[in-house]
Amino acid sequence: MGGTLSRFWNQTYFVPKPTFTEKDPSDQSGKVHIITGGYTGIGADLARLLYSRNATIYITGRNVSKATASINAIKAACPGSKGRLEFLKLELDDLRTIAPAVNEFLPKEGRLDVLVNNAGVMTPPKEERGKQGHSLQLATNVLGPFLLTSLLMPLLQKTTATSPTASVRVAWAASVAIDLFAPTGGVLFDAAGAPKTDFQPMKLYGATKAAGVMLSTEVARRLGDSGVMSTAFHPGIMVDTELKRHITFLEKLFMKWMSYPVIMGTYTELFAGWSPEVTPDKNGTYIIPWGRFGGYNTALTTAIEKRAGEKLWNWCKAETKAYAG
Repeated sequence: MGGTLSRFWNQTYFVPKPTFTEKDPSDQSGKVHIITGGYTGIGADLARLLYSRNATIYITGRNVSKATASINAIKAACPGSKGRLEFLKLELDDLRTIAPAVNEFLPKEGRLDVLVNNAGVMTPPKEERGKQGHSLQLATNVLGPFLLTSLLMPLLQKTTATSPTASVRVAWAASVAIDLFAPTGGVLFDAAGAPKTDFQPMKLYGATKAAGVMLSTEVARRLGDSGVMSTAFHPGIMVDTELKRHITFLEKLFMKWMSYPVIMGTYTELFAGWSPEVTPDKNGTYIIPWGRFGGYNTALTTAIEKRAGEKLWNWCKAETKAYAG
């Protein structure tokens, strides 16, 4: 427990200043990135920062009007950019929408440098479901990102051939909730090999964020030899974003009072996806606020060492197979 408390304070209140900020990424001309949920919160801020460095960015989501407004705002904020902003309509909780979005993207671009699985949902009502009947948190935070990453992996691997070492990456959203709320070991499985979801919303949220760490380490284990890097990141527990929309009014007031600006969480994601400190020996690493290498609880580490991530990967693959065409 002492380790958990130490990590909590270290990742929440006693956080060093960021060392990799908007002035540090190299020019992104010719680079192509995808950010899920890239029109609100940290995702939108990350898109703005990268666009200011001349990147081509595809932001995904379900709301065309929100995406259009965000794209226009980013362009207005960065009038000198030579980059490009595009929208891909995609709903992570509806597996039927993911392959069509990828099929729309692939003919337009010959490369993909970084995929940021940024979008997620936190503590919706327990009864809410994804379109295929899974728990909404499991669908949005685990199955959707898994399928999207799987379908884009061939292009990521192709991009490594013309890119600097360790620059092609997949970044997965995690959370300090893996230490505070997730079941022991991160993800528990039922007799059929499926992740258990019959928890209270915050415990399930922690489990789905632990799943992101597991999938990140599995990408590193399975595909690291191809040159694709994988990271998981905890952006910051007190970053003020729309992710908190399902918590109570009093909780929102408290967290608003305690929150850091969105840009701080953006620095965490920026480090995970673009920092040159993420070298090949750091594949599968965990990034904590505001862009540092960190760790998580021993039980999750042990579960990963015992190949729980492989079990999760195989279940996700089977569960999404019908939607991968």
